[in-house]
Amino acid sequence: MTEQQTVDLVIHGATVVTDTHQFPASVAVDDGVIVAVGADATMPSAHERFDATGLHLLPGAIDVHVHFRDPGYDYKETWETGTAAAAMGGTTTVFEMPNTHPPTATADAVADKLERAEANAYVDFGVYGLLAENNVDQLEALAAAGVIGYKCFMGNTFGNLPSPSTGAMLEAFERIAPLGLRTSLHAETASIMAWRYERLRAAGRHDPLAHVAARPSVVAVEAVARAAILSEWTGARIHVLHVSSAAELRPMAEAKARGVDITAETCPHYLRLSTEDYDRLGSVIRVNPPVREPADAAALWAGLADGTLDMIATDHAPHLPKEKHNDVIWDADCGFPGVETQMPLMLDSVNAGRLSLCDYVRISSVAPAKAWGLYPAKGRIGVGADADIALVDMNRTETIDQNQLHSVNARISPFHDVAVTGVPVHTLVGGRFVMRKRRLVAEARGHGRNVKRIQNMSKANIQNADRTLAAEIAKTPEKS
Repeated sequence: MTEQQTVDLVIHGATVVTDTHQFPASVAVDDGVIVAVGADATMPSAHERFDATGLHLLPGAIDVHVHFRDPGYDYKETWETGTAAAAMGGTTTVFEMPNTHPPTATADAVADKLERAEANAYVDFGVYGLLAENNVDQLEALAAAGVIGYKCFMGNTFGNLPSPSTGAMLEAFERIAPLGLRTSLHAETASIMAWRYERLRAAGRHDPLAHVAARPSVVAVEAVARAAILSEWTGARIHVLHVSSAAELRPMAEAKARGVDITAETCPHYLRLSTEDYDRLGSVIRVNPPVREPADAAALWAGLADGTLDMIATDHAPHLPKEKHNDVIWDADCGFPGVETQMPLMLDSVNAGRLSLCDYVRISSVAPAKAWGLYPAKGRIGVGADADIALVDMNRTETIDQNQLHSVNARISPFHDVAVTGVPVHTLVGGRFVMRKRRLVAEARGHGRNVKRIQNMSKANIQNADRTLAAEIAKTPEKS
């Protein structure tokens, strides 16, 4: 950037938040990239100056776990509606799961899904490839087709994709390890759940808490420990999805201590709900794995604080309201929308003192960017980074209304009527507003790009970006 150049946008008046600092600064954006961070007097001239006084400027959230149902189940959700919900929720990058119809198990299926995403996405995206028993020989082709990583269903969930045997998983990990891609795991042991499910049904149990009894935390403990052993043996990188229990934290911490490249996430519903909510919510709360005891929620908060859990995600899993409401718990579909409510719920938890705003940036943006090789292009507010930004009002109070969700066919949420303080009010993706003043920018449809273009940045680039940001912070006055 030359001294005389006029940039596209300067955002001024905000408090910039990183995973380590908060400081007042202006941010200049040109051609979708951050080109300056610092005192407003040092900013270049701009075609637009945006006043963000009173707001906090965060890197947009990266949600590594969403289901947008397209193709095959697009009556529930589409790339358009799902990414609109993400934009409204301050999420600027999403990774979409392969349990669509057909599943994303071949290079052709990857190409079809990417075409749908590129035409309709408001935010940036990555696509997972399926790791299954019958496509182990397709894993390299999936990588060449542009998947962000792989998804392995060790336990059953929506789509009823069969769980691979341990033998197939071992060979798959051996194939994936040289590729450097991470495999995300639905870590529940299918055989234990199938056995208990049949016993509970035979006993006449169909109440909401029967779902918890069918999937006790041992199913996750066994699966996490087994996957960690296979990862350690092969060198494959793994990620544990939707951690729901205190018991899972031990095998994850032990694996990390042994040097296994394992990361893990939890979701807002496991942090903010518990078995005490089952009577109130009924079948709406059904999700895989299930929401558990209050003690589990407390342990998950502690796991986020000590680093055993690396990040927050949503497992955004939309269904029609009529598919969620059922007096027989086994007949209610599992999951609910979450990508639009994640940031308000977590910012509300920041205001409640459960974590700091810097902690939130770490778990919502920095950690997923680093785990998937997107850092330093994403996950930070610094020169050279994509201008993926959430401007949030930490004092604004709203009540979550499921009838206003942008997942228009799946307007049902366990957080309906929950008041939150702390709300994203503007979202930018690649320097362009996709949500402005709490309204979707409809013209931004199709603006999102495939993040595969920036995956696997070198460690040297990461270290250089960290040094650059540290220097920027040091030069900026009034840091706190």
